[in-house]
Amino acid sequence: MKPFQFISVKLTLCLITGILIQTILKLPILTSFCLLIFFLTGLGFLFKTSKKRALSFGIFTILSVIFLGVFTASLATPKNNKLHYSNKDFANTHLWHIKISEVLKSNTYNHKYIATLINLDDTKTKGVFLINLPKDSTNTTFLVDDELAVYSELKNINKPLNPHQFNYAAYLEDLGVYHKIDIKKNYKQLLSTNKTIKGIAASVRTKITNKLNNAGFGNEELSIIKALLLGERNTIQAETLDAYKNAGAIHILALSGLHIGILLLILQFIFSPLEYLPKGKTIKLVVIVIFLWSFALLAGLSSSLVRAVTMFTFVAYAMYLNRPTSSFNIVALSLFFILLLQPNLLFSVGLQMSYAAVFSIILFNPIFQKLLQPKYYITNKIWQLLTVSFAAQLGVLPISLYYFHQFPGLFFITNLAIIPFLGIILSTGILVLVLALCNTLPPFLVSIYNSIIFAMNSIVKWVALQENFLIKAISFNKIQIAISYLFLVLLLMFFEKRNFKRTAFLLGSILLFQACIIFYNYNSTTKDQLYVLHQNRNTILVHQSGQELNVHSNINLKNNQTLANISTAERIDSVAKFILKNNYRYKNNLLIIVDSLAVYPKKENSIVLLTQSAKLNLNRLITEIKPRQIIADGSNYKSTIALWRATCSKRNIPFYYTGEKGYYTFY
Repeated sequence: MKPFQFISVKLTLCLITGILIQTILKLPILTSFCLLIFFLTGLGFLFKTSKKRALSFGIFTILSVIFLGVFTASLATPKNNKLHYSNKDFANTHLWHIKISEVLKSNTYNHKYIATLINLDDTKTKGVFLINLPKDSTNTTFLVDDELAVYSELKNINKPLNPHQFNYAAYLEDLGVYHKIDIKKNYKQLLSTNKTIKGIAASVRTKITNKLNNAGFGNEELSIIKALLLGERNTIQAETLDAYKNAGAIHILALSGLHIGILLLILQFIFSPLEYLPKGKTIKLVVIVIFLWSFALLAGLSSSLVRAVTMFTFVAYAMYLNRPTSSFNIVALSLFFILLLQPNLLFSVGLQMSYAAVFSIILFNPIFQKLLQPKYYITNKIWQLLTVSFAAQLGVLPISLYYFHQFPGLFFITNLAIIPFLGIILSTGILVLVLALCNTLPPFLVSIYNSIIFAMNSIVKWVALQENFLIKAISFNKIQIAISYLFLVLLLMFFEKRNFKRTAFLLGSILLFQACIIFYNYNSTTKDQLYVLHQNRNTILVHQSGQELNVHSNINLKNNQTLANISTAERIDSVAKFILKNNYRYKNNLLIIVDSLAVYPKKENSIVLLTQSAKLNLNRLITEIKPRQIIADGSNYKSTIALWRATCSKRNIPFYYTGEKGYYTFY
């Protein structure tokens, strides 16, 4: 198979190029629309003479689809909409009429939601917000479609305060969420009369959840059942989640392409007798698509699930056509239409991994299966499962290493032990949901299904305990992703036709990848940097000297995620712990640390780090040592920070607070 010869693949690649161009250039809607019209007009003019001007026609086709991607990405940017709140005065406190559209996973302090804006001060306005609702004694929570009137000001979503930390603000910005609203007692819940499909689905899901809670399942098993069948991962314990992650089975808990693909195969088998009816294949296709979307509705219509069902709706059509090359062609076409409707999904990890896995299975699985052809039925099925697992893992490996920085070496054991039975788990689970909803769920079925989930959890936990096979802290960047997929494309070309030229290109990509690793390792060995990190209620000073990390602090830093992020990204070999001193000299900088004792050396032109809400007369300190910079870290109270900032402003001394500006870097 030569995938790049398919028109759908070429169109999709051009569309992706356009979306990336718009992400970088951020062209106005009018500009992108005019460029699109220009190239479409040229394409129409060349259409009648395409045979004589094949090259020109091809170039204008490519440019037309690229600028279609630019235009759709520009159109999908919320700020380009005239009704978006960012085009109005929203700097002060306003009355926001919002509607809850999605319930997110809560953290230690807040319930979190995504809300859609209906009105701003009784004016029709559009926008999407992150909502934070503090957990308090009233245990107030919101549901999808709940409407609120909130009198508040918008706040910026917190950006990363430490190096190599996950940028949640950028992630939400890709989804069109730019600000947050903190709800305390400044709101009034309104009567909601306009129910959405998501709201109806959430109501059904809540009813099912209540039925399952009273059915007699174990707590851990029930949390897995909710994740597998309803897409709710909020109740899974952190230890269980880590076990699935370390065993390479975290994808099992997220309703995605794997589950919908297995469900599609089950439905294909169940409804195969329909093919004997007149136009039976068409009826079968319609029934299967209805069932897939009904399951998506039942599971809450999450973004990842909608993408998966959309993709496998196209796959079901490919199976209906029953042509060898139609699967790859139609899956590529499904990606084209998904990105055409929602260009921002290109940056979704779920979409990237789903399509990488599916494309890799379609392209590499037939090649792997030819390597060995077992004679016996059981060994042949095991081999088929292994080849599918390896093909999928090969496709998602670069993305997985980039986002998660680890590789579970025993992933194939987890797949062999669980995926063959995932069809039984899903089909039985759907039966359990239907019976629970009808109040006819028998106790023996609860016991059997509980035992199945318990067995699956036990296998995952056993694999997760084999820590020697879990490779962690793998540093991987975007350039390495690009080279990795270049290698996979060249590997596919090599398998199709083995000759000197393709072999040379394949080996060249391996050398390029090795050169990339050598370059980044060399850069890390020459790096010399000193940071003041932001840590709540504590002070951490980090000095990177080559591939050594020297950490200065007075607290236990075991399992500190910030240090783990730095170690992975900077390719650190060793981490050393030191007790925090009261002064340091770095290059041309003298750093003086003032703690709760408020004792400091009187050295002029120094940089002062204020910690532990030191009770001192800052005016006198400034007069005595004339610092050129004052820093306050996360160990200080915010009220004390405000006083220090005001004093520094009066004395014209630069003030830097890590809780607002992030970690401080010495130069």
